[in-house]
Amino acid sequence: MVPAENVRQLPQSHNSTELIVPRHGVVTLTGYNIEARVDRGHLLLEDGIGPNRRYARLPRVGHRLKRLVVIGSDGMVSLAALRWLADQDASFVMLERNGKVLAVTGPVRPSDAKLRRSQCLSHSSGAALRIARALIRQKLAAQEHVARHKLLDSNTADAIARSKTELPGADSITTIRLIESQAARVYWSAWSTLPINFPKNDLKRVPEHWRNFGARVSPLTGSPRLAANPPNAILNYLYALLESESRLAAAALGLDPGLGVLHVDTPARDSLACDLMEPIRAQIDAEGYLLDSGDHNG
Repeated sequence: MVPAENVRQLPQSHNSTELIVPRHGVVTLTGYNIEARVDRGHLLLEDGIGPNRRYARLPRVGHRLKRLVVIGSDGMVSLAALRWLADQDASFVMLERNGKVLAVTGPVRPSDAKLRRSQCLSHSSGAALRIARALIRQKLAAQEHVARHKLLDSNTADAIARSKTELPGADSITTIRLIESQAARVYWSAWSTLPINFPKNDLKRVPEHWRNFGARVSPLTGSPRLAANPPNAILNYLYALLESESRLAAAALGLDPGLGVLHVDTPARDSLACDLMEPIRAQIDAEGYLLDSGDHNG
């Protein structure tokens, strides 16, 4: 019997090897010469940097794999590996190192024409406005909670709460976007001075602008893309994972991930997935930095 996980024989030149084991159903591959292929019905995985490599051999039974996440584009994922994942109802996600979602595949519900037609007509039927209000109401409630109970900033929390009270009277998607953007400016302003802790031995090598959260907008792009410090880069990565999960969720329900209600139609963007991310973002913010009762650790 083939063991559940097996590491192939390694050359003597390898300095360090490690077995890849799914954690909560997820395997993340990163580094260089990434590999995902199939051999005699088993999924073979490999990643790492230089001589420090990780390996796994996953059988079709008992593998516990639900998501295979690849970060970067140096390596190879075979068509047989994608078919293996599809047969096992496991999803595949490919992220660029700057946080951009490059590819997402996973279980998809059979197309329902009536559902898709209703989705397309949501703006004219009024459903889009109701959905947008609900999404942003949940987002602002989550931001208020983080500001009040994690950042311990009651002024910011009160300002976000006031923005939330304006939502019931918003009579257009444009107005809802304006309310959301005003609350976001206040929210991220409260984050700007948040201290980011590093090990004492590393402090001499840490640039000064890395020691606080800073601005959410990168000076390199004028947007959150290409973050200029570690905390914002971490957020970009976490948001990329959230975007891929939102896309998978929409597709699993038979919805078109590209037909959004809040985010405008844009080529090569899944606007509905971006909409679905909104209520979860603040939870990602807090958990990403382990904010708890004022103990702010990077």
